Amino acid sequence: MIVEEAGEYLAAMERAGLQPIFLAAPTSPDARLEAIATHSKGFVYAISRVGITGTQQNLTSDAASLVARIRRWTKLPVAVGFGISNSEHVAQVGEFADAAVIGSAIVGLIERSTPETAPDEVARFIKGLRLQVAALAR
Repeated sequence: MIVEEAGEYLAAMERAGLQPIFLAAPTSPDARLEAIATHSKGFVYAISRVGITGTQQNLTSDAASLVARIRRWTKLPVAVGFGISNSEHVAQVGEFADAAVIGSAIVGLIERSTPETAPDEVARFIKGLRLQVAALAR
């Protein structure tokens, strides 16, 4: 839902005690980013690139500048997602954002797993990311 049309949604979220999260795109004008930052609770979700989500080989340079723009209007943590799929991406995002969102890579891993093995496969993937990011940081 776009923030400009979220009045009823925001009221319902408030009544339910839930925190709305809006997506901020590199193409968003400053007025929209300000509204997203104002109405998001918990964190702001910055999408690293325009287009569809999915695993990517490289991050775009738009993500860092988008995070900097968002920080003009909020002290909330900023998470970057869309195309984040490996430890190098997580390390890059960690240089300018508070969190990295890895969705499609985990969904793909689950799809390739059985119901019995999926939890362990996801745990192994996340542990591997942590170890690789720590090694990259050294």
